[in-house]
Amino acid sequence: MMDIKELSKFFHKNGYVYIKDFFNPNLMDECHDEITTHFKKDSTYKHDVSFIEKSKTDVIPWFPQIEGNNKFDDLEMDKRLCDLTEEILGPRWRSLYCMVMFSNVSSNGQAWHQDCSPDNKKIFNLNRLVYTMDIDASTGGEISLIPGSHKKGLIPAGSATEQIHDDIKIKPTKGSLLMLHGHTWHRVHPIFNKIRVSTNFRSVPESTPDNVTDVAIYRNMLFRFSDGKIIAERN
Repeated sequence: MMDIKELSKFFHKNGYVYIKDFFNPNLMDECHDEITTHFKKDSTYKHDVSFIEKSKTDVIPWFPQIEGNNKFDDLEMDKRLCDLTEEILGPRWRSLYCMVMFSNVSSNGQAWHQDCSPDNKKIFNLNRLVYTMDIDASTGGEISLIPGSHKKGLIPAGSATEQIHDDIKIKPTKGSLLMLHGHTWHRVHPIFNKIRVSTNFRSVPESTPDNVTDVAIYRNMLFRFSDGKIIAERN
């Protein structure tokens, strides 16, 4: 049986918690089929070329629930997921949206970044990442992160993809769940011979603004998604 208090304790110490075999494999297959069907119809990039080149980020987002697609509702409403989220974020937390993230074969993945500003330690988003496929060294697309970095402020300026000392690498398996603090320094490695997908049910604690992830922190810039602008260069 899942000990949500221990998992929450681990999360707040390390800025993440990874749980294998959280979701039923058959449900994962259904969701994965829905994702691949969608991206067969539309796999065009939603960001401009300058952002993709500077951020070294090859990810195409899809917001199925906003479009009225309810295929992912069972994942979001899973009682164990909701209970763990409440233990981590506290009462009156809320969900922001479901965002499916798709990367094509032979793409860059995502450079080192933080999802939101760490200026206020109480203002952050929680990524609840669900994996409908196996990701490993042969496929590429593994996740590197720095445990405890959610307490260290801004990710250091530097090369967008250069390794940071003391990182760990997670190779998600089908049905796994990664709870990731929005201030944690993390990246996604380049993708090789398969597509890569994950589904993020982003959520926030009470009193956190809905636009908390509007400005992302990269090692070489601050980027604002609402108007597609680089608001600060970092070097």
